[in-house]
Amino acid sequence: MPLFMDMHTIAGGVTIDDLAQAHAADLKVQGAHDVRYLRYWVNEEGGRVFCLVEAPSAEAANAVHRESHGLVADALFEVQEGL
Repeated sequence: MPLFMDMHTIAGGVTIDDLAQAHAADLKVQGAHDVRYLRYWVNEEGGRVFCLVEAPSAEAANAVHRESHGLVADALFEVQEGL
């Protein structure tokens, strides 16, 4: 399954607690899209969020965010994991 990294910019910043809630919402709907959100990172002050996801396509990954909380990524890249 392809691996993707997405990036979000949240104006005004974002807290790790807010991000945890958004991630929980993603987990509730991801199965319907054959997607698996794996990890996320946040820069609270800068409002930057990064999500690592296994998905059949970029569109499927975006569909989960759109359906669960509406915060679709600003950018989404297919990536390969290195050591």
